[in-house]
Amino acid sequence: MKFIRHSILFAFPVILLVSCATQQKAPYYLENVSDTSSIINTPFPELHIQKNDLLSIQVYSASTQPQVSDAYYNLPSTSSVSTPGSIGGQSSAGSAAGSSNSGFLVDVNGNIEYPRLGTLHVEGLTKLELADLIKRKINEKDTVLINPSVIIRFLSYKVIVLGQVGHEGVVNVTGERLTILEAIGLAGGITDYGKKTDVKVVREIDGKREVGTIDLSSKDLFNSPYYNLMQNDQVIVYPTKQKQRMVDQSVVIQRVSLALSIITATAFIYNIFK
Repeated sequence: MKFIRHSILFAFPVILLVSCATQQKAPYYLENVSDTSSIINTPFPELHIQKNDLLSIQVYSASTQPQVSDAYYNLPSTSSVSTPGSIGGQSSAGSAAGSSNSGFLVDVNGNIEYPRLGTLHVEGLTKLELADLIKRKINEKDTVLINPSVIIRFLSYKVIVLGQVGHEGVVNVTGERLTILEAIGLAGGITDYGKKTDVKVVREIDGKREVGTIDLSSKDLFNSPYYNLMQNDQVIVYPTKQKQRMVDQSVVIQRVSLALSIITATAFIYNIFK
């Protein structure tokens, strides 16, 4: 029995040491931002069309018979895609656009098939540039439409939030603007064990991926090119060192507990057969 007592007395300080760690204050959102009456000009990135984007494109004109002339350019797309379920109770982008989820899907080559105009390469264009391209193509082919105008919307504006947040997954938005604070809020916020000072944003531009780092407690947050997110961005919140220590401590405690169980069982069997 002395052996068991000595083993327990030895193990107790080990468990106590690994379970005690220095508690550091976690920074809060915008903690280093002071009150100011100055106007902060936050850079807002103009969205560029990417592969797998779903676009709503509508053509209108001053024609006296728009139901005939305009209709040829507003035929339903053959590509119908349902956007995934949203996070935080927001409606999917497709539902926001109307009862139909139909739109023009940008294929792997960056093209769409448009009624009467054929194949259009749209990857990398802004909405305004695509609208100008469609109007130019219409004016080349059609003399019936008068002063055509083109309205384009993104039907698949979404970002992905991963890591130490309330709930990981896809965040769908009904508009075409989303800040990193809004995305994290829709994902349930950063947990107590998530790093607010080292959030990664993975972004694809012109087929090339870039990774940026953003500090959500910094006074320079609004000036970051990653404050305003772009469609298909991936936001990753990494665990703090405290989280890793807790995982390591849990492993140590489990091993110590297992060792104590083995020692106790061995001593018990020894006392029976001695």
